Amino acid sequence: MKKFLLTLTLVLVASGLFTAVAFAQDTTPTDDEVNAIAKQLYCPVCENTPLDVCPTEACRQWRELIRQQLAEGKTEQEIKDYFVANYGARVLSEPPRTGFNWLVYIIPPVLILVGAVVLFNAFRAWTKPKSAEAGAGMEKGAGASSSDDEYIKRLEEELKNRK
Repeated sequence: MKKFLLTLTLVLVASGLFTAVAFAQDTTPTDDEVNAIAKQLYCPVCENTPLDVCPTEACRQWRELIRQQLAEGKTEQEIKDYFVANYGARVLSEPPRTGFNWLVYIIPPVLILVGAVVLFNAFRAWTKPKSAEAGAGMEKGAGASSSDDEYIKRLEEELKNRK
């Protein structure tokens, strides 16, 4: 048993001598990491085209710039700030939540709520039973004008003549 423990200890020590820490040799960010940031930016040259799918040479260079900045250790927010500083806030896929840009986040839900209230009231009015027609239960002379009386008399006469 002593020989076995001695051999096991010797094997463990020898295996410890031949191991080394494995470091990643490639620090270049992957396409997925680059595209995760590029899809949050719009091409400053092409209108309404996300940077991750834009086929222009300029966009390819900007994606390489993102890759380079990621390799330097910059964060996502630092990269976005760089593009905003150079090309303006229009390159962001989501406008910054400052100033009048808050209206972009507030107005659509408010309009949806107002529309829902209007539709609710309209549906409720359409499904309500109609009340008796105005004037159907009025007696002669109880609120009808003389021109209405003449019209009714004339209508009744024409109906009698048709028979």
